[in-house]
Amino acid sequence: MKSRLLAGVLAVLLAVVGAVLVLTYAQGADQRAVRNLDPVGVLVVNKAVPAGSSIETLKAAVALQQLPGTAVAKTALNTLDGAAGKVTSADLLPGEQLLAERLVSPEELKTSGSVAVPAGLQEISFQLEPQRVVGGRLEAGDHVGIFVSMKGGGMEAKPDKETSQLSIHKVLVTAVQRAPDAAAAKPTPAATDGPQTNPRDVNLPTGTLMVTVAVNDVNADKIVFASEFASLWLSKEPLDAQDSGPRIMVRPDVYK
Repeated sequence: MKSRLLAGVLAVLLAVVGAVLVLTYAQGADQRAVRNLDPVGVLVVNKAVPAGSSIETLKAAVALQQLPGTAVAKTALNTLDGAAGKVTSADLLPGEQLLAERLVSPEELKTSGSVAVPAGLQEISFQLEPQRVVGGRLEAGDHVGIFVSMKGGGMEAKPDKETSQLSIHKVLVTAVQRAPDAAAAKPTPAATDGPQTNPRDVNLPTGTLMVTVAVNDVNADKIVFASEFASLWLSKEPLDAQDSGPRIMVRPDVYK
């Protein structure tokens, strides 16, 4: 009886030792495999970062990872030292390596008046009045929600009803063109006394604005159709804005 008990305990111990040895060997094999691939430290994005973000914002969204040398881009960064004062030139997505060309000075971003178009997207422009473009307070690098309103035909069950919907979320604005502001170009003598402010911040904007956005082909179709046969309205919608899902707004819903 005792011999059987001792044999059972011994078998358990051998099994545990065997498992530890297998695990140790597997971990060693992984480490040897990584060493054979010449690992390189590189900053990798771990959460979405919008274009125009500061280095302080970027620091909280990247982490140093060891990647095989053959998989690391030539311009990939492993530190943000020396990047103070720069901003991101395009949207950064989780999983991508941080490249040197993604960091530019604010002046470079503003000089071009536009931001880079993410791979796979296309640019499309449309013209709207200031009240439909957040009062004209949009800049390249912002993200917008695009509302489409129709006087009829928006719902198959109620084709005669007016409808509105936030149809496209978090769209990157790549450029904003404004008509010249004559009042701002020729300030009155009184306006030159004391600190100067940007008239666009305090004056009611006039004229129309040409907004260019980066979207996929499906959303480009929606924007063209709405520009031709319906109407558009924009909201300023940052990447962390709440998204409660698709909803078509009709008259009875306004008072709910």
